[in-house]
Amino acid sequence: MTTSELERRDESVVVGDGRLSIHFKVAGNGPSLIYFHPLGGLKWNPLLDQLAEEYTVYAPEHPGTSAGEPKVIYDVETFTELLFYYQEAIDGLGLDRPAVMGQSFGGMVAADLAATFPELFSKLVLIAPLGLWRDDAPIPLVEYIANPDERGKFLFLDPSSERAQQALAEPEDPAEIPAFVARQRWSIGCTSKFAWPIADHGLRRRLHRIAVPTLLLWGQDDALVPVIYSEDFGSAIAGSKVTILEQAGHEIQVDQPGATPRAILEFLR
Repeated sequence: MTTSELERRDESVVVGDGRLSIHFKVAGNGPSLIYFHPLGGLKWNPLLDQLAEEYTVYAPEHPGTSAGEPKVIYDVETFTELLFYYQEAIDGLGLDRPAVMGQSFGGMVAADLAATFPELFSKLVLIAPLGLWRDDAPIPLVEYIANPDERGKFLFLDPSSERAQQALAEPEDPAEIPAFVARQRWSIGCTSKFAWPIADHGLRRRLHRIAVPTLLLWGQDDALVPVIYSEDFGSAIAGSKVTILEQAGHEIQVDQPGATPRAILEFLR
């Protein structure tokens, strides 16, 4: 079943005492699943289609990345504010302890929400999350953000593969490319407001507060967030399950399009 068959729709919730709205892309049927996207912004990808066959997927857009509302990012002054706004938005949707999945930057958001509001979610899936720092395994976030033409090497096992090239593809119409590039770079600017130059907001000291079943998914060959961070997250979150996928980089759903949804769905079920 495709996303169109699942009738993807838009929903929004006003938060922050009326200061801004959080916009969601929603599709699917079944139990609720929140998905927090990576640094580059929300892209509805085949993984979300697969999850939406069994779950109602709610994918929020980071403030400032929604169409027509670029300046909203200025109304979110701190990472703590961002967390409170997302908590308000989830409550505003009327969801009762949904499952949550976050990837990369979105993984940091999901993990900190689960630690800050231990009763908010029922299950937690973290895909190569940011949020911690080790001097012996530095995360090359500055290089990733500052070199947009080289991001493929940080995201995929083989940036030249067909699947990676599809994920990186620009619009076929040349006239649409400038706006596409501008949106992509603005999205990274909006998320990196809370990640540059090091995405560390003290999460390590809060991870012990996560009280829901947690799955940690990592690519063995992750060039952005080294796989050794799975040990830090895994040891800090009681009872968490760590799954390492071989032959996979940072965006494991691209390098391992079969194993990734299988691991997630087995855990959520």
